[in-house]
Amino acid sequence: MTTTRRQALGGAAAALPLRAFAQPRDPNTIRIGVLADFSGPYRDTSGPTSVACAQQAVEDSGLLARGFKVEVVQADHQNRPDAALALCRRWFDQDSVDMVCEVNNSAIALAVANLAREKDKVQLASGAASSVLTGESCSPNTIQWTYDTWMFANAVGTATVQAGGDSWYFLTADYGFGHQMERDTGRFVQAAGGKVLGSARFPFPGTTDFSAFLLQAQASRAKIVGLATAAADTVNCIKQAREFGIGRRGQKLAGLVMFTTDIHAIGLDAAQGLLLSEVFYWDLNDRTRAFLNRVKPKAPQNWPNQEHAGTYSACLHYLKAVAELGAARAKASGLEVVQRMKAMPTDDDCFGPGTIRADGRKIHPAYLFEVKSPAESRGPWDYYKLVGTVPAEKAFRPLEEGGCPLVR
Repeated sequence: MTTTRRQALGGAAAALPLRAFAQPRDPNTIRIGVLADFSGPYRDTSGPTSVACAQQAVEDSGLLARGFKVEVVQADHQNRPDAALALCRRWFDQDSVDMVCEVNNSAIALAVANLAREKDKVQLASGAASSVLTGESCSPNTIQWTYDTWMFANAVGTATVQAGGDSWYFLTADYGFGHQMERDTGRFVQAAGGKVLGSARFPFPGTTDFSAFLLQAQASRAKIVGLATAAADTVNCIKQAREFGIGRRGQKLAGLVMFTTDIHAIGLDAAQGLLLSEVFYWDLNDRTRAFLNRVKPKAPQNWPNQEHAGTYSACLHYLKAVAELGAARAKASGLEVVQRMKAMPTDDDCFGPGTIRADGRKIHPAYLFEVKSPAESRGPWDYYKLVGTVPAEKAFRPLEEGGCPLVR
């Protein structure tokens, strides 16, 4: 019996019993695989809370009451494409898994996209950020659900300038991701009428002391210091910027790729005043609060962020398509399921109404938030105040600019 890499979890409130993989499975059961980081640096960003959100989607779909059988299984990709592919191949070939979601690593998502297409399964990339997934590497079996690098650069750059942050200086991790985020965000800043005053690139990996780079940013007198960084580098930059008093001297930090779970780890005292973009926040409106109240008992210590919400939303819409097609037909062709999902408008408590484009890009609004001060926060996970909104039709890269071969 396998208990460390995968765990069969029920779609209803109670967990299903664990099963060995060699055991025969009901051919009419729909199986959703949550492929995420359960043991590494992104465990809180994805991991167990994404599983809880997938389970919640099964409950909210109403399929169990209609006689459908749905299971949620999970696997730790360990941030290794080779391990992830081996897991997914076994899922598809031996374990009758029909859809893989989360996949919070772009290299893994691109590899799984090819496998899902080969096996005619479904991949809903609710955690992967690379906009290549809906560009030149788009697949008819993959939908990119939550966000992407183009959206982050657009939402943070454009909305921040519109809110008055019209001069920028970047702290940039000196590798491909950092360069791309600096370049793309700078382009949106300039298009919105702002100016980029310069950047400081720090060695990656291995930099833990950002003092010299923060001093350069401070000396630039830019209104906004953009953090083209990720994970631990972002946390360290924010904490050290607080020590240098950057926020107290009028400058604001802008996190280009950040989540509420990051703010929870940093703390409001260090993160207050930070600008960032998310496409979901639990306290955004009545529907988001209703979703939180349903899922919170499953994740009381790690409330859902935008990635978790994306997993819920993607699974819920997938199950709506399954309901229309029937289990047998849905299991027979992942391509047909994705086509049906694209034809149906989306609507759920996390994102509200939306659509899915021909290139596999799911469309919804993006938001610019400012992190509250400790005095402004009213309780646990009350971290954001809304600064601006990028409407759905402007939040993501125009369809004709992506280079997706599915677009005619």
